[in-house]
Amino acid sequence: MSLIARSSGAASPLQALNASLQLSPASAAKPRLLVAGATGVLGNEVLRRLVGSGRYAHTEVLATEAMVTSLSGVGIALVDTPTPIDAWAARPLPAHTGLIMFEPPRLYYGRERTLWTPTPAQMPELARWLKRCGVQTLVVVVPHAPGRLPDALKRGLADLDEHAVAAMGFERVLLVRSARKVQAVQSQNLFERTAAWMLSILKFMIPAAEQPVRPAKLAEFVDTALAMLPPGTHVVAPELLWQANQSTGAGWGTKGGTGMRDVVRAWLAATHNPEQNSSSDAAPARPD
Repeated sequence: MSLIARSSGAASPLQALNASLQLSPASAAKPRLLVAGATGVLGNEVLRRLVGSGRYAHTEVLATEAMVTSLSGVGIALVDTPTPIDAWAARPLPAHTGLIMFEPPRLYYGRERTLWTPTPAQMPELARWLKRCGVQTLVVVVPHAPGRLPDALKRGLADLDEHAVAAMGFERVLLVRSARKVQAVQSQNLFERTAAWMLSILKFMIPAAEQPVRPAKLAEFVDTALAMLPPGTHVVAPELLWQANQSTGAGWGTKGGTGMRDVVRAWLAATHNPEQNSSSDAAPARPD
C-alpha cells in the first residue's frame, strides 16, 4: 500500500504524505517496536504475535533491501550491512521496545533473504545501537543446543556479552533461552546418513523440559511476559518455556488447565520471592 493517499481534492501529494505519517492520539501513546532477526519460523511467529497484540503504534523490521510488508503497521528499517553496527545512525523516531532473534532465514522464502539477521557475536553492539534508538525494553531470544546448557547458565547471565548488555542501562531486559531444533543432515553418503541416524537416537535421552518448544508458544510467552514484566534483568530457563509450552492459552487458566499468564505470574512471583524459587522457575534480579 502506498503511503501517498490519492483523492479528488486539491491536496498535494506531499501534504497527503505528511497526513499519512501523522499518528492518531491513541497510536501516539503506544510504544514503537524495533525488530532484528524476524526470520525463520520463530521470527515470523514472534513478529506476528507482537504486531497482532495491538500494543505497539508501529513496528520496524531491519532489512538490507527495501520491500513492501504484508502486515499492517509494519515498516522496513534499512541497514547498511558493510558498515559496522556502531556506525549506524539512530532511527528518526525513538522505539521503546527492541527484539533480537538469531534464527537464520528460510532460503526458499524470497522475502526473508532481504531481512537482516544478526549473529550472537553481534549482540552487544546491536544492543548499544538499540539503546541509541531509545529502546528501554530489550528482548533477546538466545538459542542453544538441546540438553547442552549447564544448569548454572540456565537462569543466569552466561557470558561477558550478556553481562555487558545487562549493564547498558535498559529498564527491562528479557533473555529467553530457547533450545533450537536440530537440523536434519542432508547427505547422499550412506555412512554419513547412518552416523546421523545413530546420533539422532541421543535426542530421546534429553529431558522433555529441555526440548525445543513450539514457536507459536514461545511467541505467546514473549508477548505475555512483555505485558507483565517488571523492571530488571530476567532470564528465562528452558524448563520455564516447557511449562509455557503446556499452557492452555494466553488468558488465565481454565478448569483443568493452566494459562500462559498463570505461568508468567508464577515465575515472576518466584523471582521476587527467592524462598519460593525452584529449579524450574528461578531467575536472577538485575545486577546493580
